[in-house]
Amino acid sequence: MKASVVDSVDRFVKNDARADWHDESLWTVRSKRDLSTKHISEWEELRETASQIKDYTLAHLPDLLEQFERNAQANGIQVHWARDAKEHNQIVCEILRSHKIEKVVKSKSMLTEECKLNAYLEANRIEVVDTDLGERIVQLREEEPSHIVLPAIHLKKEEIGELFYEHLGTEAGASDPKYLTEAARQDLRGRFLQTRAAITGVNFAIADTGGVTICTNEGNADFGVNLAEVQIHCVGIEKIIPRQEHLGVFTRLLARSATGQASTIFTSHYLRPRHDQAMHIVLVDNGRVDHRAQEDYRAGLKCIRCGACINTCPVYRRAGGHSYHATIPGPIGSILNPARAREEHIDLPFASSLCGSCSDVCPVKIDIHEQLYKHRQDVSLAKLLPKSKTRSFGLIAKFLSSPRLYRKAGSMGRWSLRNLPRWMIYHKANQWGIYRELPTAPKQSFRDWYKDNRKGQ
Repeated sequence: MKASVVDSVDRFVKNDARADWHDESLWTVRSKRDLSTKHISEWEELRETASQIKDYTLAHLPDLLEQFERNAQANGIQVHWARDAKEHNQIVCEILRSHKIEKVVKSKSMLTEECKLNAYLEANRIEVVDTDLGERIVQLREEEPSHIVLPAIHLKKEEIGELFYEHLGTEAGASDPKYLTEAARQDLRGRFLQTRAAITGVNFAIADTGGVTICTNEGNADFGVNLAEVQIHCVGIEKIIPRQEHLGVFTRLLARSATGQASTIFTSHYLRPRHDQAMHIVLVDNGRVDHRAQEDYRAGLKCIRCGACINTCPVYRRAGGHSYHATIPGPIGSILNPARAREEHIDLPFASSLCGSCSDVCPVKIDIHEQLYKHRQDVSLAKLLPKSKTRSFGLIAKFLSSPRLYRKAGSMGRWSLRNLPRWMIYHKANQWGIYRELPTAPKQSFRDWYKDNRKGQ
């Protein structure tokens, strides 16, 4: 049985030191983003332009996809269409089998994580090696990424050192990041040379050229593709942009929003295969068409997977990505996943403070916090809330709808906080008090204070 968000969070925050460290690490990334954006005077204009381009894309998606297919095929690329994750995995597997390939290197791709491609290929006796360092780390640990840009952000260097000692034969107790990175590089270099196929994710697919663009910091996608006889690019259909000239808008926004960099180290463009290569592009729906049809939630498909909303979210920073039990965690995952499978992800819209910081930093201006609130309303109207919530919300509604009861409850609450012994206030029933101190209660309510101090005014 899948753990709830609350249960997963409880496990993560039991280690206060780790939770604090995780919080600080993500806030550092958010701070770098803020500093980087201040160097561009037209930052808000770029956000608005990107938002409008994405709105146009979603409005004209069928036409743009057909245009992309025509241009890609004219470039010698083989284009495949996948309705869902199962079909995507089957297509990739059949391409590899047709070339008699038993080993493949893969660059970072949240889409293939979403489709569970690794497990599928391995079940069909095809070895998959993730070549992004963070992805390689979580692959060796047999777990999912905890962040869409920083897959292993939940791990400390000492833990990675132990992992590499076990799997890569590094020195026992070694935790120097440079040493560990070099060990991973040497291990991966041999794997690149041993494989004949490379799989990549795609950041942007350009309709008017039929090409794809991949943004990385490690160059692993380039290394894999340029050595491979067969290159396979897996892309969600929402990653289409209309024209090549639009690409500069998004590349200026992406890295700054993600990590505070002016740009990713590598921005690679693949337009056609070499004469000795086969190039395949797999266009994947997997619920995106149905999501696009939902007017209230369509804007979530504008996401460019920068992770800015995740880095700023006070809940994610304290809870960790694995608490969301979804491939895409954090605020953006909390609107994308319920839009495609509400009952499976019913608790995600409630794993938020609704502070709005996610919407403030989104480079394509997705109204994330408003969608979270709308999801909560829809869950309630569909009567999908657990009884524990409906009972408590019903009780709260009675007090909030009755001024007399509200004043009486406030008076009793203030008296209790001032006079009851601590053990009667801080216990399991008081979820708020488990992780924080309650404020000192005033002796009188604001209403009473106003009557005493504003008479005659």
